[in-house]
Amino acid sequence: MTSKHIRGADEPSIKRSRQLRRTMTPAETRLWAALRNRQLDGLKFRRQQALGPYILDFVCAEKRLIVEVDGAVHDDQMDYDAARTEHLNAYGYRIVRFRNDEVLNELGTVLETIREAALTSGPSPNAGRGEEDP
Repeated sequence: MTSKHIRGADEPSIKRSRQLRRTMTPAETRLWAALRNRQLDGLKFRRQQALGPYILDFVCAEKRLIVEVDGAVHDDQMDYDAARTEHLNAYGYRIVRFRNDEVLNELGTVLETIREAALTSGPSPNAGRGEEDP
C-alpha cells in the first residue's frame, strides 16, 4: 500500500496539517497564492505538509526544498527550530526561512530566493542567517 504523505508522517501530524491549511497566516496565504499550481518555474509545492512530528509550511518534494515562514514566536524557540532543521536535514531536505514581513513586503525577492534555492544544491540558502547547514 502506498501513501500520498511524505514518509514518516503520523496520524496526529496529518490531522494537524489539515487544520493548519484552513487557518494559514496572512503571510502564508500570500506566499501560497504565488506558489500554488506550479506558478513558480513549474515547481510543485505542497502547503502545511506533515513530515514525522513536524508540519512544513511549504515543501517541493522534487527539489527536497522546504520553505518556512516565521513569525515572532520563532524568536523564542531557536533551539526547537535548530532541532527541527537537523531532523529535516536528515531526510535530505534543505530549508529556506523567511520572516512574515519579508513575505508581506518583499514577495518578489522571496520568490527569487526560493527559485535560486530550487536550482542549487548544497548548504541551506539561510546558512548566513543563523540557520544550520544541511
